[in-house]
Amino acid sequence: MTSGSNRCMPQLGSRDILIWFFILVSTLYILYSSNLLLNNDNQDCKQKHDTRLSKAEETNLISSVLHNSSSTSSSVNNHLRLHETRTEEENDEEEETIVPPQNLQGRDTILKHIVFGIAASSNLWDKRKEYIKSWWRSKEMRGVVWTDTPVRVYRNEELPQIRVSGDTSKFKYSNKQGSRSALRISRVVSETLRLGLKDVRWFVMGDDDTVFMVDNVLRVLNKYDHRQFYYLGSSSESHVQNIFFSYAMAYGGGGFAISYPLAMELEKMQDRCIQRYPGLYGSDDRIQACMTELGVPLTKEAGFHQCDLYGNLFGLLAAHPIAPLLSIHHLDLLEPIFPDLDRVEAVRHFLESVKLDSASIIQQSICYDNSKFWSISVSWGYVVQIYRDIVSPRELERPTRTFLNWYPRADYKAYSFNTRPVPKNPCQKPFIFYMKMVRYHQASNLTVGFYTRRQFHNPFCRWKVESPEKIETVVVFKRPEPHRWQKSPRRDCCRVLPSKNSSMMYIWVDNCVGDEKSELLAKHAST
Repeated sequence: MTSGSNRCMPQLGSRDILIWFFILVSTLYILYSSNLLLNNDNQDCKQKHDTRLSKAEETNLISSVLHNSSSTSSSVNNHLRLHETRTEEENDEEEETIVPPQNLQGRDTILKHIVFGIAASSNLWDKRKEYIKSWWRSKEMRGVVWTDTPVRVYRNEELPQIRVSGDTSKFKYSNKQGSRSALRISRVVSETLRLGLKDVRWFVMGDDDTVFMVDNVLRVLNKYDHRQFYYLGSSSESHVQNIFFSYAMAYGGGGFAISYPLAMELEKMQDRCIQRYPGLYGSDDRIQACMTELGVPLTKEAGFHQCDLYGNLFGLLAAHPIAPLLSIHHLDLLEPIFPDLDRVEAVRHFLESVKLDSASIIQQSICYDNSKFWSISVSWGYVVQIYRDIVSPRELERPTRTFLNWYPRADYKAYSFNTRPVPKNPCQKPFIFYMKMVRYHQASNLTVGFYTRRQFHNPFCRWKVESPEKIETVVVFKRPEPHRWQKSPRRDCCRVLPSKNSSMMYIWVDNCVGDEKSELLAKHAST
């Protein structure tokens, strides 16, 4: 008797066997070819981002760009002379300016006067410590990472000191949607103060997945008198979040700063205060509740970014408000800020621009190529966008909604800032050039940035306007401007420089002069 399994098997002839053998070989070949192609694509992608130039090659590249053509070189020199003249005039004006006495108190604040308190989770430590390493300067800064349980620490890791938070089991917590970890995180500032560190003026709080632009934090703190009560921070990007919690609350992941005298007052009463609010959700609303009891309001600084968003942060970073960038939070929930890099690599790449001109990082400048009917938006150190149309600055300064709301059911009206939709018409979509490399040219005191176009298929456009598709690289010239936030806030302007190379565009970024942009827009409005 045959078995049941044999009874179900078909009888194959020699012809059938040959057919099945051919199908098997063909399938294996296709799989092998696809895998090889994928590996080649990945290798090309890695080579595209891992390429490093020697110092000599960098110098030669920048020099060749500066002297690409007589017209380009002449334009750069003209702008340099104009900039030098304007700088001399501004210096003369600054010498005559009388600074109010209350603004003198923080002018000598340095990084050693700031202590960072970082709330961390031991479960995520091995992953998130890489974010901290990217911005931490162990020889210049002071800070403490507070974890829930001990974590492994290796030698030679550039990190703040690490401590375990105190026991919070005696405190009441009744919020069913939240976590008791909010109690220990809310006490980070108080526990850091109790360490008795000397010569402290400010405590800055953040999470382990927050990246700080340290020099900009210092610039902002220098605006305030550290001897007074100050509670600095910003709201959420989600209107719904701010309604649920408060527009008057500094969101902790985005970072906030507390002056030393205020931290002293907070430490005296905080444990009693948080017992009165067991139903609150997080640590930052507990801090805000105690600040309300102390009578201290939130002083808003727009550069702290909670990033209660999902998806691609491109739209916000490409059209940042006119304020210094201070922090970026929720990096684990967002796509890498540079495509084809992982999250940590993208942050490190971004910080290369921050090191050269932190005050100007992602500050937007807008200019127009009148001969080609193009609008150009530069987010310095991050991206350049070229539009095939004359788009007003009022429109360009609004972030495009490349991201999703924190609450999936909320629509575009639920953001706490103005936005605009991503264009659907292929003719209205910008050509995007990401920062590839930024270098400082010491001889001319210039930063020279190279922005390369991300390769993708460009849908057919019926407009007769010339397409920027031939441009492969945008080179941006700019003088470092460390004192820009000591002046009244104003968006930079840019100018397209002449070039004989059709695959490259040269742009000069500088302070705005006159109303040439208004004249250009008026001209196009009349036509």
